[in-house]
Amino acid sequence: MAQSYWRTVSLVTMWQISASICYYSVFAATPFFRDAFGLSRFSVGVVVTMVTLGYAVFLLPLGALVDRFGERLTLSLSLVGLATGAALVAGSPTYAMLLAAVFVLGSLYGTAMPGTNKAVFDNIEPGKQNLAMGIKQVGVTGGSGISALLVTGLAGVLFWQAGFLIATALGLVVAVVFYRLYSSSSAGGTAEYPDFRVLLSNQPYVLLTVAGLFLGAALFTTTGYTVLYVEESIGASVAFSGVVLALVQLFGSVGRVLTGWLADVLPGDPQVRIGSILIVQSLAGAVLFVVVASTTTVLGATLAFSALGFFVLGYTGVYYSVMATLVRAEEMGGATAGGQLALTSGALFAPPAFGYLADTIGYRASWLLLAGLVLVASGLLVLVTRTTTPVSRPAATDA
Repeated sequence: MAQSYWRTVSLVTMWQISASICYYSVFAATPFFRDAFGLSRFSVGVVVTMVTLGYAVFLLPLGALVDRFGERLTLSLSLVGLATGAALVAGSPTYAMLLAAVFVLGSLYGTAMPGTNKAVFDNIEPGKQNLAMGIKQVGVTGGSGISALLVTGLAGVLFWQAGFLIATALGLVVAVVFYRLYSSSSAGGTAEYPDFRVLLSNQPYVLLTVAGLFLGAALFTTTGYTVLYVEESIGASVAFSGVVLALVQLFGSVGRVLTGWLADVLPGDPQVRIGSILIVQSLAGAVLFVVVASTTTVLGATLAFSALGFFVLGYTGVYYSVMATLVRAEEMGGATAGGQLALTSGALFAPPAFGYLADTIGYRASWLLLAGLVLVASGLLVLVTRTTTPVSRPAATDA
């Protein structure tokens, strides 16, 4: 692969890692939010919903700005904003201020998927894009894993806000490095919202985004409650619970790279073969949610969550690869925004519902809820692979 390939992938992945450290620090800090502000499990779910709501509300406007000004400027500025948001979370004196701070933090993460996906599909040649997407998506799980170790590890040595302050400093440094070193073959255009009327007429794309609603519900709820669950229900320390979340993210990273590679090298029609990979991941995730609901030991929980990470956190790269087999290249920006909005919207209702069930019935019911949601997604994905796309030349084609 050419040097420019690795330069682009490395810089975009570095940006994604830093941005995800800032964003996912909120998910790792749920036990500290509960202790510091006296929250119920339901109120913890509201924190996760607020950071996700900010992301959802600003995803489309910021995606349009990415198209208008290019990913170099928008990704650099948004990372500065994310670093500032992490500092605001650390300095929140009340629960209300915490909700406002996480909303700001979430909103500025809205450039992540449109900007990084644009970088991949604008600068990487066909036949290498799926692997590049998998590597780039490792930045999400990698950043989340690092944030888990930072927040939970430093809390025992210093104070719970220490991880957020380090995330702030790292974000500012990486923003400067990215702006100075990144270059793109694409230029900004006119700031326009995607034409969703065209996308809504594409039946397999619509089915994929509806499936994304349920997949996102499972993904974000898993990352939001892993630390709290392992500490409260399994009886591990907060520090070890952070290690478990880091393992979830580590195995999610492996899953993203491996499935991205498989999507490039396996034979057959791209829509069917890549969609089938996503179906297998979803079904395995449903089984593992049932396993997690049944675990009672620290070792069992560690193994179950690691496997869960491989499948549930490992499917976002393939999710976008499937999308690229359904829409034209010029529609990929809008399709990405719609697909990410679907994933994110799932996280608006699932974490509070998960927390409510945990408060009123128990964690077992909560994990079984996620298993059911992923099963619904699997059925929709089967329909995606069996429905012919109306697009004659999709963004993803075999080289």
